Amino acid sequence: MDNYDITILGGGSAGLMAGVAAGRHGLNVILVDKGDKLGRKLGISGGGRCNVTNNKELDELVQHIPGNGRFLYSALSTFSNKDIARFFEDLGIALKEEDNGRMFPVTDKAKTVVDALVGQVRNEGVKILVNSPVDRVLFDDNGVAGVRLQNGQEWRSKAVIVAVGGKSVPHTGSTGDGYAWAEEAGHTITTLFPTEVPLTSREKIIASRELQGLSLRDVTLSVWNEKGKKIVSHRGDMLFTHFGLSGPIALRCSQFVVKQLAKGHSAVKLTIDLFPDSTVDELYGETLQLMKEEPKKAAVNVLKGTVPERLLPFLFGKASLDTHVTYDNIPKQPWRELCQTMKMLPLDVNGTLSIEEAFVTGGGVNLKEIDPKTMQSKLKKGLFFCGEILDIHGYTGGYNITAAFSTGYTAGTSAALLVKETQEAPQS
Repeated sequence: MDNYDITILGGGSAGLMAGVAAGRHGLNVILVDKGDKLGRKLGISGGGRCNVTNNKELDELVQHIPGNGRFLYSALSTFSNKDIARFFEDLGIALKEEDNGRMFPVTDKAKTVVDALVGQVRNEGVKILVNSPVDRVLFDDNGVAGVRLQNGQEWRSKAVIVAVGGKSVPHTGSTGDGYAWAEEAGHTITTLFPTEVPLTSREKIIASRELQGLSLRDVTLSVWNEKGKKIVSHRGDMLFTHFGLSGPIALRCSQFVVKQLAKGHSAVKLTIDLFPDSTVDELYGETLQLMKEEPKKAAVNVLKGTVPERLLPFLFGKASLDTHVTYDNIPKQPWRELCQTMKMLPLDVNGTLSIEEAFVTGGGVNLKEIDPKTMQSKLKKGLFFCGEILDIHGYTGGYNITAAFSTGYTAGTSAALLVKETQEAPQS
């Protein structure tokens, strides 16, 4: 039976980076993945271009990881977003910064990143075993003892790093396998839920598909609680679909919708601000001026250059206004209501697509049971967790992958140091 100093379960972003970090210490390390190809989720990230990290300053970066981002301060002090960028540049991958701090390879190809990362794992002397589903992690009275594969093969290991991801995007191999192993070690798994996921709605305007395919640029989407208090707002782009809402800001609002629905509400109120830089009064004055300049034209024809044409019947209906009203016949109060609706277009959502269709898994291994400085279990010596299996989730835009790389590097380094300490300890 083979013995290994460190076994890494999962060949995604966190597992590969753990492999690099552990391998650098000259130990006997093996990385195991159930699929036939490493870095599959990494390979489709960023629309296939691989958003390797985000260049924001540390505090702002953590703010964009609303799911327990503060837990990452220790890991980021060991291996920060700046370190991640430097790591890839040292591998010969030139990076470029795009909007909102997103960092991409100049090649615009995720394969460049995946190949370089897998290549570096091999360069560090890590053995890679693919097509090898794991049955369980083995323990003894001292902590981690080894690993058993589903084919019955077993080996002893002084440390095991679990980096098998969550339950989102299962075709890449993330099917939640690691949760059972964590529970067997005594860990608790916080409630799993989809995040960064499209929203569903039963509103008539959605069901009729009148707005399907309509994109809104630079608008603000807000989520409200049952008492009429705003929970969160995100500004950017969104898309109407045949089932509800998608696009960057809808995805960012999704976790807050999920949390509201978990309180027992059947629907959650959202509002869309079509003109985030204008007040209702300014909008009122500007739109009336447009009407005044073309007094004989129907309102729908005057405003279609300012408001998406497909939205106008819906907006006018909310304000009980005739779309063909002309300037001389505009009723002032309904027109103001029209402008107010443009600033707060209401839409009820009743849920999200499934966790399997989400970009990110919310929930996971309870962070109270993990040492943030090492990623080691507080319950089982030699057991480490990193990446999406942890109860950490951020917005899309390089934040989740930053968390994966940072926790992976920390876990790999910490596991190696633990093994070395064990080797150097005097034998009793």
